[in-house]
Amino acid sequence: MSQNTLLSLTDEWRANLTSGIGESGTNSVFKRSFSALCLSEAAKRESKAGFMGSQRYHSLVSEAITYLQAERDLRGYDADLHWIHATAHTADLVGALADSPMLTKEEAASILRAISARLSTAPQVYTQGEQDRLAAAVVSVVRRKDFDVAAFEPWLAALQNEDRDVWTQTSVASLARYQNHNYLLQALTVRLLLEPASARSEQYRTEVLKLLADR
Repeated sequence: MSQNTLLSLTDEWRANLTSGIGESGTNSVFKRSFSALCLSEAAKRESKAGFMGSQRYHSLVSEAITYLQAERDLRGYDADLHWIHATAHTADLVGALADSPMLTKEEAASILRAISARLSTAPQVYTQGEQDRLAAAVVSVVRRKDFDVAAFEPWLAALQNEDRDVWTQTSVASLARYQNHNYLLQALTVRLLLEPASARSEQYRTEVLKLLADR
């Protein structure tokens, strides 16, 4: 595939991320979700052999972050329609974008905030591995050499703080948030164990396990 063709497809997929946005339970989600999946493959290629250019890349980061939080159709697998999986596909996209040397510290922080927001606002517990895919995206961010290690603990603490009243002000929404956070943290522990041994990855695992022990 020529570079011009790939750039054209990338721009088409980017535009699709807003097609029908805000709808839930309709088939418009397929265009958004699978465009995000295609963009994740383009982002993987970008991290290995740049083709987008700085402006297109940074625009895509912004659009992916926005889409991750804006999607309202959070279905995973449907017995009739099969895979939908918008959250998982967008997690793959932001994770692949985080592998690029062009990602800025501000963009890295925005990705983590967007992941937190996605988990906090999901009205149900994800059941098709979405938390694991989001955990993989978190690892893509925090393994970067330019990631501010000191920012990881406050990010974790913010998740914990959101769940502080789950047992005193229990609701369907608070329980869904609590369980989504739990599953993310558990998946994050395993993902960090799979990383090459280093003082940094060990520190991250220790912080996650400490938080899990307090939940």
